[in-house]
Amino acid sequence: MLIRRTSKERGYAEHGWLKSYHSFSFAEYYDPQHMGFGPLRVINDDWIAPGMGFGTHPHQDMEIITYVLEGAIAHKDSIGNGSTIRPGNVQYMSAGTGVRHSEFNPDTAHHTRLLQIWIQPDALRQPPRYQEQQFSREEKLGRLRVVASPDGSEGSIAIRQNATLAIGLFEAGHSLEQAITAGRLVYVHLARGSLTVNGVSMQEGDALMLQDEAILSLSEGQDAEVLVFDLPR
Repeated sequence: MLIRRTSKERGYAEHGWLKSYHSFSFAEYYDPQHMGFGPLRVINDDWIAPGMGFGTHPHQDMEIITYVLEGAIAHKDSIGNGSTIRPGNVQYMSAGTGVRHSEFNPDTAHHTRLLQIWIQPDALRQPPRYQEQQFSREEKLGRLRVVASPDGSEGSIAIRQNATLAIGLFEAGHSLEQAITAGRLVYVHLARGSLTVNGVSMQEGDALMLQDEAILSLSEGQDAEVLVFDLPR
């Protein structure tokens, strides 16, 4: 079964300094039909104004992945980490028993655009941990590069859930087919460009949920940047 959700169907919040599109219920946006997909709980497409950001705030018992599409985000947290994340970097924070952190756009002239992803962990009250890793354009071009997995396979970041996140860049002439393990869910989020997924034409911000499908097929990309989640039911 294929379930498409277009970009315009997402929730939207406007805070002046922040524009945010919500793939699932979040904050004041509530849709009982879109509370998550498997353990995938949040995909927020955030546009942060120059010099602005999120002040220090807490998280607990959540796997948090940040992927910058444009600009940069400066991060500081209560477990001693501080760095600036730029496009190509994947930032991971397992909040566990509790973390406080802040996130700001350090550029006073240009906006930052990022995807913040929350995945529910498979175990609660674990020690917090943090990691960030760079993945080059070449690693993602015409293929799905695994960037997060339960066991850190293929040099990816190890997360506390039986889930995999892969990111790919697809342009004209690129195509890919890969098997889906029986009983698994697949969630495809198109961050940019256009792409055909299992015969479904997708545009920027669209999502496709795959249930009981045997094959994932990607083709006809135009400047496409795609995130593919392989998830337990």
